[in-house]
Amino acid sequence: MIVAIPKRLAQELERRGADVESLIIDSLVKSLGLDPSIGVEAHLELASRYLEEGKGLVDKDPVQASEKLYKAAEEAVKALAMHFNVKEVLDVVERSRWSVTELVRAVTEISKKLGKWFRYSWDSAWVLHVWGFHEARLDAESVRERLPDVEGMVLEARKVIGLG
Repeated sequence: MIVAIPKRLAQELERRGADVESLIIDSLVKSLGLDPSIGVEAHLELASRYLEEGKGLVDKDPVQASEKLYKAAEEAVKALAMHFNVKEVLDVVERSRWSVTELVRAVTEISKKLGKWFRYSWDSAWVLHVWGFHEARLDAESVRERLPDVEGMVLEARKVIGLG
């Protein structure tokens, strides 16, 4: 299903830097009172899609590949935070939205369960986001070097959640 968002609303979402797909997932799960596992699976589906899109863009467009790979890591973190019920983060997100602060807090808690490699992998994803996407300073080789870190996050999330 494809949903069209009215132009004015789309502009406001973009101005605020809102992640539309993730926001829709969280809003629908909450407003419809859905089982949280549906949200976990939906975030993980997005993570897998972004990972594949990012892989396909590394040599063609390292800037866009960087952002897709970062988004894959971000969605894996959201899925795992929900799966592990990282309450102190989810309570804040329920009142507002996912911010860098909540993502980093979630990564810290997830790393306690999965190991420090998860935090190090998040750091690679953050480099992709800042230096690869916003600053457009990473070449294809630098992006490719960080790809396994992001892929590991997504694959481990799939394994932990029982989808892969």
